[in-house]
Amino acid sequence: MFRSRRPALVTALVALLVGAAAGCGDAGGLESAGGTPTAISPARLWPTLRPAASPAWPYDEVQIETVKGITAPGDDIRKVDPAAVVRAEVAAHPDDYTAAKAPYREAAARLADCGKPGAAGARCPVMRPYFRDLTGDGREDMTLGFRLYPTNQTAVRVYTFEQHKLVQVFANDDAVIGVELAGRAVIIRSPAGIAGYEYRTTWSWDADQRAMVFSRDEFLRTGRRKPTRAHTPAATASPSPVPRPTPTPDLTPSGDTG
Repeated sequence: MFRSRRPALVTALVALLVGAAAGCGDAGGLESAGGTPTAISPARLWPTLRPAASPAWPYDEVQIETVKGITAPGDDIRKVDPAAVVRAEVAAHPDDYTAAKAPYREAAARLADCGKPGAAGARCPVMRPYFRDLTGDGREDMTLGFRLYPTNQTAVRVYTFEQHKLVQVFANDDAVIGVELAGRAVIIRSPAGIAGYEYRTTWSWDADQRAMVFSRDEFLRTGRRKPTRAHTPAATASPSPVPRPTPTPDLTPSGDTG
């Protein structure tokens, strides 16, 4: 049974204060900490402003899609081949992966290297899958990531089995610093474009929509870097700009794998 320890803590604090007063000759009187700031209620601006007819960003848009041709014995998602799942997406979306002007043609081409040893296998865009129950049905779901070459983006997907069919319940393409799993949520960390800051978006399982839906958006400070300031060179100097290499995101997903 849980027992409160507050009485013992209060007794110890009283003894400590009495001892301190006796040793220092302090009368032990209370001292004022100053005036309490007046609470300021939120000020509502433009109360007659008409509500917008549509949201600025479709955060409530769910991305549910049945993956064709992918099954597993007993609906055991650990027995699904991650590369096969990505190939199924490529086949279902030729405008993104295989058309003449598809933005991710290189990613589709590199799928041929998945499963090969050595340097050829290292070209495979599919990353290690992570398994955790995100839907709350007591069965593991698969969080899968793959690089969207030649862009500096990463695709993050979540899959579950429903009625013996593999279903994609979350899809996100972005420049990614890291991915985390927390409870029944997926947290995507992305660069903010400002030194020392990053974006974090959280997507949580919604049982009504049967999908991971947007639940939180944050702009967080992660370092103590000073803001970049413009520098004007001297009139006699004409330095050439030094190109900065684009960093490859070091994905650090956290989740149950074994």
